[in-house]
Amino acid sequence: MRTERNLTRLDRVFARLDREPERPANIDVPRMSRHRVVLFAATLAFYLAIVWAVAITSWLVRFDWQVMFFRPYQQWPEIHAFLDYYVVLGQRGPTAVMVASWLGWRAWRQHTLRPLLTLGASLLLLNLTVGAAKLGMGRLGPHYAITIGSNEMGLGGDIFPSGHTANAVVTWGILAYLASTPRARRWLSALSAVTSLGVGLTTVYLGTHWLSDVLLGWAAGLLILLALPWVEPLIARAEALIFSLRDIWRARLRGTAPAPLPVPAPSPVGVPVMATRPSAVDGEVPARETVASRPGRSSVHLAPGPHTARSERTPVTPVGSRRPPHPDRAARAATAATARPLAGG
Repeated sequence: MRTERNLTRLDRVFARLDREPERPANIDVPRMSRHRVVLFAATLAFYLAIVWAVAITSWLVRFDWQVMFFRPYQQWPEIHAFLDYYVVLGQRGPTAVMVASWLGWRAWRQHTLRPLLTLGASLLLLNLTVGAAKLGMGRLGPHYAITIGSNEMGLGGDIFPSGHTANAVVTWGILAYLASTPRARRWLSALSAVTSLGVGLTTVYLGTHWLSDVLLGWAAGLLILLALPWVEPLIARAEALIFSLRDIWRARLRGTAPAPLPVPAPSPVGVPVMATRPSAVDGEVPARETVASRPGRSSVHLAPGPHTARSERTPVTPVGSRRPPHPDRAARAATAATARPLAGG
């Protein structure tokens, strides 16, 4: 009779939380395929087109002013409180903590640092590229605009592109990038796209960004996600370096502990222990000497540390003479015996 237990949803959740015994061999590392290169080139062209359209004060800038004068936060004030909380999904600090917690569990469970290193590399690229673009173009936001109809560039602002939008694209898109199955990648891609789209439009609703800022933020975040396969070799090297440093550190910690003393093999009773000592003359073969076992000392004042048991030590009372045998002692005795009668005569 089979008595199989039907796993509940809670059982499956706890089973999922268990750590895998070793790193899975089927971790998919995206590569820079031709399709991805085409998407990267198209997104880069879109990025440059937005910058050019704003720089020459084209129709896009006029549309920015029209949206600003429309004042969406006054048209729909009932959703203002909700969107004030929703825009936090684009702030770098809270989103990085939430995503890093999830990826940290994945890194611990799969015995790999790649999820955390990929997140760190993407955030570093985000800070460098978006931060440099903000400071380089210096555009003022809608609340600080000076001249109606102008692009407000080069005035010391830091609003173009939208950092909230780019951060939402990268932070939530990294979950889709690191997804382990195609189905999870599709669902997470759709979820991150909707989330980043909502964050960008929320900043326009609140009046903190122009619409062109949001368009450029989407392009900036997507460029980082598409360029991550080029960074994968550096991530793999960093992971190998960190693991090697960890192994060295562990070995040093083990080396600081006192090593156990070697236990000598017990020699038979009455058999002297053979020892070798190098000769004082260079080039000579070391002479072999025989050293008899000596009686052990009292164990009352032993130094702290591991000591061998009495039964494992060399016998302390050897049988026979305590004088070590000499190789030419028999020859000397025979010579003396033959020479003694001659001396008496």
